[in-house]
Amino acid sequence: MLLPVLFTFVWVAMGAAMYHFGSTAAQAAAQTAASAAAVEGGTTKACQQSAARFIATLGDAISDVTVTCQRTATTATATVTGTTLSLMPGWAPTVTQTVTVAVERIS
Repeated sequence: MLLPVLFTFVWVAMGAAMYHFGSTAAQAAAQTAASAAAVEGGTTKACQQSAARFIATLGDAISDVTVTCQRTATTATATVTGTTLSLMPGWAPTVTQTVTVAVERIS
């Protein structure tokens, strides 16, 4: 009676850990991308390229990734959306992380 409960607990804990890993990977990619756009002279293209390079190093942590970058005179924003790993067949949890940073300005 105790063994099925233990297996269920381990299964749920592993699923939560995999979701958290994917979410953290998406946040790190968004931070890297927003920082690339926020430097003086940064562009949304640099944001996209930086995110793509970072995501390529992650392996299976996150897949089907979409990166959206915006840069204004004062802020740079990167949003990363993707699918994390899952233990449940047919269920693909989606994560979205957005990071906004101030644009570097020399005054």
